[in-house]
Amino acid sequence: MTIAAAGEGRAGAPRRLTLPPLSGWLVAAGVIALGVVAPIAALAWFAAQGSGDLWPHLVDTVLPQAIRDTAILLFGVGALVIVLGTGTAWLVTAYDFPGRSVLDWALLLPLAIPTYIVAYTYLDVLHPIGPVQTAIRALFAISNPRDLPFPDVRSMWGCILLLSLVLYPYVYLSTRAMFLMQAASLVEVARTLGHGRRRVFFHVALPLARPAIVVGTSLALMEALNDIGASEFLGVRTLTVSIYATWINRSSLPGAAQIALVMLALVISLILIERWARRRQRYAAAAQQARRLVPQRLAGARGLGALAVGFLPVLFGFCVPALHLAHEAYKRVSFAGISPGILEETINTVTMAAVATAVTIALGLVVAYTARIVQRREANVLARLASVGYAIPGTVLAIGLLTPLAAFDNAVDGAMRSLFGISTGLILSGSGVALVYAYVVRFLAIANGGIEAGLSKVPHSLDHAARALGQGRLGTMFGVHLPLVRPALLGAALLVFVDCMKELPATLLLRPLNFETLATHLYAEASRGTYEDGAVAALLIVVFGLVPVILLARMSRGRYAVSLRASSSEVDRPASFRP
Repeated sequence: MTIAAAGEGRAGAPRRLTLPPLSGWLVAAGVIALGVVAPIAALAWFAAQGSGDLWPHLVDTVLPQAIRDTAILLFGVGALVIVLGTGTAWLVTAYDFPGRSVLDWALLLPLAIPTYIVAYTYLDVLHPIGPVQTAIRALFAISNPRDLPFPDVRSMWGCILLLSLVLYPYVYLSTRAMFLMQAASLVEVARTLGHGRRRVFFHVALPLARPAIVVGTSLALMEALNDIGASEFLGVRTLTVSIYATWINRSSLPGAAQIALVMLALVISLILIERWARRRQRYAAAAQQARRLVPQRLAGARGLGALAVGFLPVLFGFCVPALHLAHEAYKRVSFAGISPGILEETINTVTMAAVATAVTIALGLVVAYTARIVQRREANVLARLASVGYAIPGTVLAIGLLTPLAAFDNAVDGAMRSLFGISTGLILSGSGVALVYAYVVRFLAIANGGIEAGLSKVPHSLDHAARALGQGRLGTMFGVHLPLVRPALLGAALLVFVDCMKELPATLLLRPLNFETLATHLYAEASRGTYEDGAVAALLIVVFGLVPVILLARMSRGRYAVSLRASSSEVDRPASFRP
């Protein structure tokens, strides 16, 4: 912090210490950070009110199973996404084979399918009267479905497998970027010294990529923890499902808040464990000094085998669900036409996602730009606080938002009653503002991290040149920085839009009355067991999410491109993902 000394013009006069004026950018970033932290403080206050006799019941009957199922789910998903994401990333980076250029971006396609849609699809595909078991019974001439022993997808192993098939791209993105950034000389020296492919991978490439693997796995675990649809459909009683059931089925918001605090403690524990595990990690070389690894050529049967192995996650994580949804949607439309409500739900979904994306990118730009131009520790602290929302599951965030939104509505209503004798009712809580607020808090870290990563590549000399030519900070941002960070802005916007489209827990709990999105429509149909009626909504979610994912895949194929999601997790998570 700069300290100026002002005297009175004579020797020996006492000096007066004055602090520089508070930057308007810093104030704006502080307001944004306060808006992000407010739901957490409200959640703690609300839980402190107590839930009467319900809490002992929750401790005895609900929490033990919920914590156990959540821990098993996270462990299984974490292990499987590491194997799938790291293995496919090394495959497309270290080897060249027929179809590699297509597989390189196709491995990102499962990002377009939400977890609850994959669970919804495979429940139908693997149902006793579904296409898979029906074909097997026809092949072996089995007439009774009960005579065919078939694993039940409604189980813990089914939930782990299906979530991993959708979430492994988080590890793939960050790890592939790290493999591209690694110094090729290290791998080539290991090969020259006689190490085989397995030893090079496990003793050279894997240790160097450990930070990226941990980052991607942490993001995947956050998404698994946030899931409510897939876990509920598959019969896994996680903390997220318990929060929703306590709030809706037991009508106990304080009890739900108390479970939410337990879940938040679990999230913080994961973050601290991840940071402790990497406390000694250091980078030995900068990415600018690295030379891209030249992939080894695999021809013939080896090349086809590599393509087949690499395509398996795409097949089961994207192709099977997408094709089944397309088939079921076609049958539904051919039989009953398109439901009139689908068009309205599509407009609601796209509109809310677009508005939330615009607001999130604008606020993320303010926070990231403040950290760049305000050379004070407070700016970095505020940037970290503004990014804590991504670590908060949607159900926890929804409960935390109720108190500040209700307080605002009550304050406005009370003021209008006393001044004008009219009641304003619910302004924020009963409108789409609450939903947009939740989206912004949840995904501001993505925008902040992506934009900050882009700004970090802009040399400060351009700032000085613009200021010397008479441009202010705002003019410098619009005239210099925004044109240069346009790819980062676009990439962050694509990620935020996809996440807003897929978000189910916050949408389910905070949407206005009689307001349905494609996600809530699908959840309702799946809960009733009418899978064919939800196929059209599920397919539309996939289609709208597919275009941004393809654009993201194209953007991530640069020479030293780093995933924006990995950048945001490394740069912006408070006390979490920095190596």
